[in-house]
Amino acid sequence: MKKWTMVLALAAAFALLTACGGKTYEAVPINEDTDVCAICNMQVKDDAYATQLTTKDGKTYKFDDIGCMNEWKTKNGVDGIGMDFVRDYNDLEWVEFSKATYVYDASIRTPMAYGIVSFKDKASAEAFAAEQGVGKVMSAEDLSKHTWEQNKQGMNMEGMEKHAHEAEEGGMDIQGNEADGKSSMHSPES
Repeated sequence: MKKWTMVLALAAAFALLTACGGKTYEAVPINEDTDVCAICNMQVKDDAYATQLTTKDGKTYKFDDIGCMNEWKTKNGVDGIGMDFVRDYNDLEWVEFSKATYVYDASIRTPMAYGIVSFKDKASAEAFAAEQGVGKVMSAEDLSKHTWEQNKQGMNMEGMEKHAHEAEEGGMDIQGNEADGKSSMHSPES
């Protein structure tokens, strides 16, 4: 009988310790019909550029570009964040911000022209940069020192009207991205 009492006591202690351990956070799905960026109020598309964070009190904020998420962090601080997520550019899988690898180049077209795309591993990021012929591979720590400047040429509003018309006819979305949800990349020479 004493042996079972000890087993039950240990099981109860283990349950108590794991219940008090950290809260786990998971990325939530994007709803293109209702989700808007917490910073720029643009529609958040269910694509490779979507990011999100959940605060420790359970509130989720979604963003159309990693640069908008960075702006939110700058304005609100990071102490209250439970977890932040980015999308893998290749398969759209959610990845913890701190575990992802990033590629930056001003010529990479993203929704708010910050030029940063994310990957679940360094090899994928390096392959993307090599394929594009541009891009600096960066870690989450590197992004903390990044300047976060928008490519103002990438935000040409006249071009937005043209792309909106093209989107109506199929093939591209309003940001000039191909229908697969990924940006049509271009090198600085184009």
